Order: sequence, then structure tokens, then C-alpha cells
Amino acid sequence: MTVDAVTDVAGVRVGHATRIGDGWLTGTTVVLAPEGGAVAAVDVRGGGPGTKETDALDPRNLVQRVEAVVLTGGSAYGLDAASGVMAWLEERGRGVRVGPGPAHVVPVVPAACVFDLGRGGDFRARPDAATGRAAVEAAHASAPGARVAEGGVGVGTGAVVGLLKGGVGTASTVLESGITVAALVVANAAGSAMDPETGALYGEFFQGRRVEYPAADVHEAARRRLAEVAARNAQPPLNTTVAVVATDAGLSKAQAQKLAGTAHDGIARAVRPVHLLNDGDTVFALATGERPLDATQPLALNEVLAAGADMVTRAIVRAVRAAGPVDGPGGAWPSYGELYGEWYGDARGAS
Repeated sequence: MTVDAVTDVAGVRVGHATRIGDGWLTGTTVVLAPEGGAVAAVDVRGGGPGTKETDALDPRNLVQRVEAVVLTGGSAYGLDAASGVMAWLEERGRGVRVGPGPAHVVPVVPAACVFDLGRGGDFRARPDAATGRAAVEAAHASAPGARVAEGGVGVGTGAVVGLLKGGVGTASTVLESGITVAALVVANAAGSAMDPETGALYGEFFQGRRVEYPAADVHEAARRRLAEVAARNAQPPLNTTVAVVATDAGLSKAQAQKLAGTAHDGIARAVRPVHLLNDGDTVFALATGERPLDATQPLALNEVLAAGADMVTRAIVRAVRAAGPVDGPGGAWPSYGELYGEWYGDARGAS
């Protein structure tokens, strides 16, 4: 049974650590690979990225597999969350072996951050190593194939998309070949996920079904509310969309990098404009290698690449639909469901 989440890739687990209240509106999410790691790669397109250990993922470089990827709030400060994950992995002997003993490992933990500083009211309230440890422990404690909480949780706690509350979303598919391709995304973009003329989500135009438009009076009321939000929130749009695309396909590191690159198309379908100077848009790819690509089918890799982009688009739509509104000392961001009603679409997940 699948749960339409990144955890449908066998062995992949997800854990959230969420901080809300007393000036906090932030968190960290860890995507934990099966023990022994997964082939990993990355593609960074935004003009203002905040990342850690991305150079190690270059196909020309030494490291082939990683044990975990960290997505965190707190801008560059929040990258400290990866230190907590690194320590947790070291305690279990998981990482790149650099000596003869089982403890002689260096866990390579790639990470990317989103900007959410001050959105809870306290600029200094941001994830640290303890937050990262809490998230990886939550991932480790989760059941195989568990559902993943969506919306305002973990790294999505303080996420914002344009003038709407953003969050975490996830989606998966199984190809005819039996290969699973999935994505987990934090939607926190300077651009908008919503067509301002109709109120429809951009990403829904690519989901293979008829798009339903909100009623004209509902949309007009939403536009008035968003104009009020724009006048109230003075913070600049220093945001980022970050994703992990995972598959059980047997990919080389170069093929995984191609998967990370084409997955950016999924962001471009769901967010406009995208990859701006104020964005740090970053996509990681993980390949567990449980299912080898069929060498007799030259288009087998293309199917994986296309599915990765599709899952990123779906995950962004689900992130926006699952998010709940925020109105606090750091700002006010209505949710899509609040503006357009729960009847419009399949909003679900955690707020």
C-alpha cells in the first residue's frame, strides 16, 4: 500500500521538528535514507541559496552516498541543524568510512535552508543542532512507509508563498516499470503559487484533470484580503523552495544530478516567478538503487526524470492546500483554504 508520499520509496523516512510560540515559527525536516545511504546529487537554481555540503554531491567528487538530507528554517543560521543530524549518524557508525574501525566515519549531511527569520516575532528564534537531532530521531522512530505530515510542520512551519502561508508537501507515483518516484517540498517562494486573475493554483494546470475555478465573489473577497496582507507585512520576500526527489531506481551520481535538475521544472510550473535573486531554490535527488533501470529501454531514465518534475509540482500544490493560516507578531499570512474554502480541492495535512 502506498501513502502518496516520499516514504513510498522503500527505506526512506521523514521526521519533522516544529517550534511554534514565544517568538518561534520555524522548524527542521530530515529525509533519512536507508542504512548504507543513497546515491545523492543536487541542483541549485536560486540566486540566494543557503546550503551545506552541496559540493560533495558533484558527480566529479568522492562522496557517492549520503545517509540524510536536512531541510531547515532559520536561513543560514538554521544550517546548524545539520550538525545535530551529523552527530546522531556518527553515534551509529553511519557515514563515509575514513578508517579501519567502525567508528571511523564522517557523515556527509547535505542541507538547505529557507528564510523564515522573524516570522514568529523573534528574529533570533531559529533551528539549531538540537532541532536537527529531534527531526532525525523522529524520522528514525517512524514506521516504514509512514504517512508524512504536511502543511505548517517542520521546515514548513514558517514558510510563505507570495502572500499565502506555505508549508511542506509530498507526493509519489509508481511507474509502469515498477519504479517509485517521489518528492518532498517546502513551498516558501518569493513568487506566487496562485493565478491572481482566477485564484486557481498554477500547479493544478499540470495535474491531468480539469481545473475548477473559485466563484467570482469568493475570489474578489480573497483579493481584498491579500491586499490587506500586503499592506501589513513589511518584510522583503527573501524566500526559497527546497525539495528532495527520491526514487528506488538504480541511478548513477550523474543521473541523479540530472533528476535534480529536471525536477526544477516542477517548481517552475507551480510558482511564478521562480529562481529569482531572492530565492535559494535547491533540489536534492536520492536514489536507493533497489530497482535497476532496464538497459533495453533507452527511455527508462526519461520516465524517471519526467516523474520527478511532476511530483515536485504536485507536492507544492499539496503544501499550499495543507497549510493553515498564521496571524502573529511576525506577520499575518492567510491560508489558501481559508480564502477559498475547504470545499475547493482536497486540502489535507497538518496546519
